[in-house]
Amino acid sequence: MAPDGPLLEARSVTVRYRGLVAANEISLGVSPGEMVGLIGPNGAGKTTVLGVLSGFVRPTEGRVFLDGRDVTEWAPEQRAGSGLARTFQRLELFRTMTAWENLLVAAEARFADAEFIADLAGRTRRGPARSAAAQVMALMGLRDVGDRRAGELPLGLGRLLEIGRALCTGPRILLLDEPAGGLDEAETERLAALLRDIRDDGVGILLVEHDLSLVMELCHRVAVMDFGSLIAEGTPDEVRADPDVQAAYLGTEVSGAGAPGR
Repeated sequence: MAPDGPLLEARSVTVRYRGLVAANEISLGVSPGEMVGLIGPNGAGKTTVLGVLSGFVRPTEGRVFLDGRDVTEWAPEQRAGSGLARTFQRLELFRTMTAWENLLVAAEARFADAEFIADLAGRTRRGPARSAAAQVMALMGLRDVGDRRAGELPLGLGRLLEIGRALCTGPRILLLDEPAGGLDEAETERLAALLRDIRDDGVGILLVEHDLSLVMELCHRVAVMDFGSLIAEGTPDEVRADPDVQAAYLGTEVSGAGAPGR
């Protein structure tokens, strides 16, 4: 069971684009070791919420807190330095770099201060970054493609690499935007096992995903958005049985989704 108390929290967040309300008074939190699913039809506002939490979208109203600190005005890189990492719907890899280099760049950013001090002292200190990248490469099963350019990898491996790169920053909270998009059944099963391991290692995960079976299997809680608003939140069983959720999904996808997460 995930501990109480959110590490990352949105409080009454609203995002308006002229006359359009993309997110309407959204309050949502994620605790260490907890996986929260954020689902809803296309255009419901899920990616907007991820943007607010990660610092890429400025809320019109409301606040964002990370580890009890108000980070609403913080840039994405400041939040990343405090333990927040994010992936995107479209792969955001360094396509001309190898898979290993993608991981190493992220790990070096994590240990940049220590390496800078070592350089000033006339020492080379690449050990921690290389060790972290190597551990993530093994965890994600990417050793066999370490020398391949990221832009040459098939979609499934590219998504694993993007998640791995996020893990190289040492996050306490991981925001995932459609990580199973375009994956086949075997790749999705592999992704589920990896996310379960990451969650069980104490990392909080907010999962935006259209694969409802994956969400219901892995998540402690599920929040549902429709037309920019939260219409339901609870355990997978509670959400599956909610009439508003069934109406939003025409009563088919949710009621047929898999077993709840543990």
